[in-house]
Amino acid sequence: MVHHRLLLITYPIQGHINPAIQFAKRFAASGVHVTFATSVYLHRRMLNKPTVHGLSFATFSDGHDDGYKATDDSQVVSYISELKRRGSESLGNIITSAKQEGKPFTCLVYTLMLPWAGKVAREFHIPGVLLWIQPATVFDIYYHYFHEYRDYVNMAYKSDDPTFEFPGLPFSLATRDIPSFILPSNIYTFALPSLEEQFQHLDEEPNPIVLVNTFQDLEPEALKAIDKLTMIPIGPLIPSALLDGKDPADTSFGGDIFHGSNDYVEWLDSKPALSVVYVSFGTLAVLSQRQMEELARALLDSGYPFLWVIRESNEKLQELSCRKELEKRGKIVNWCSQVEVLWHGSLGCFVTHCGWNSTMESLVTGVPMVAFPQWTDQGTNAKMVEDVWKTGMRVDGKVNEEGIVEAEEIRKCLEVVMGRGGKGEELRRNAEKWKCLAREAVKEGGSSDRNMRSFLDDVAKFGQDCLM
Repeated sequence: MVHHRLLLITYPIQGHINPAIQFAKRFAASGVHVTFATSVYLHRRMLNKPTVHGLSFATFSDGHDDGYKATDDSQVVSYISELKRRGSESLGNIITSAKQEGKPFTCLVYTLMLPWAGKVAREFHIPGVLLWIQPATVFDIYYHYFHEYRDYVNMAYKSDDPTFEFPGLPFSLATRDIPSFILPSNIYTFALPSLEEQFQHLDEEPNPIVLVNTFQDLEPEALKAIDKLTMIPIGPLIPSALLDGKDPADTSFGGDIFHGSNDYVEWLDSKPALSVVYVSFGTLAVLSQRQMEELARALLDSGYPFLWVIRESNEKLQELSCRKELEKRGKIVNWCSQVEVLWHGSLGCFVTHCGWNSTMESLVTGVPMVAFPQWTDQGTNAKMVEDVWKTGMRVDGKVNEEGIVEAEEIRKCLEVVMGRGGKGEELRRNAEKWKCLAREAVKEGGSSDRNMRSFLDDVAKFGQDCLM
């Protein structure tokens, strides 16, 4: 029997760290030793590093040990180049040291935006496996885009009534449903080259394996849409307390960077069941001042109590024209444990940017969503929330000439999703269904649990091929 030792590396931002930490903990709990490699800065900022038997950490410098904050696209491009140079060297050193100690790694697992990690694995003759932390549907769209569909996307985008269809996906997509990085309107140049290189590397692999943070029942068609590689659903990669209950203390992500007072829990405790609107846009999305004004007005006009996470400095809050009324009617914080909030009985809905981590957490806790996507994969996720899984409503169907979703549109969505009958009741029933299916997937003998174990068997065979 092979004793597996996995080396795991992620792009050093919280949205990648969160699911990777859960991946590491789940595999460590099954008897696999996992070494989690991350930047010096991120490791230092991980406040709740898990102390799990079989899980260790290795750090490397990305050149920004005191933190990194890009102010424009070109700086991100420069950072990615530096991360590749330093990260490749560090991974090589970690792999070499482990082998010299008689504890060689049997597999290198890496997240998106790190195509060079797969090349390092090949150089050292160990299996390299991509951990895809977005939906399988988004993977399929990127795959087809980089394999003969680039011109199709560009031409469809320019048509009078843009509609996009991709092989294996059972629904068509509008422009707003397409990952923003592949649209001609995309203004961020840093992402596409890394993504394209990622898919080119998979093409070069003799037996490409992609682990996906999803589960079989959630995306059955998307998981089998591409026959040239193996997609293995092992999700949801979220804290154990929400899924199998094996670790009740595991209620927060080890990668949480922000922290603050937890008096919001007492505030939630004081509210009736299903009465609170929770608003959070993740760690990267930043709303314009005008959009924040419209959202604030919608929250006030709806009459529901709300918990709103505003992560930026309080300048934007101070500038809101209705700030005092907001603070009187709701609760505004700069950090909260999102899992703890979504699990709270007072929660009625989640106004979310539809990042995949947030979307998955909402599905697993059975909380219906008001989908408010901003960029990257979020539009695709929102499409599935509204039209495929039917657990929420999307607000950006009507934007004004400035691209702003106005307060009236947001308020209408809130009233539907929070409603105690009709559409609101249907959304809650669907949310409860997906909550149960997600838990079934990860429990012992469930689809994701079986997939995880069979993946380890595949790695053993795959490793022998790499050595030949």
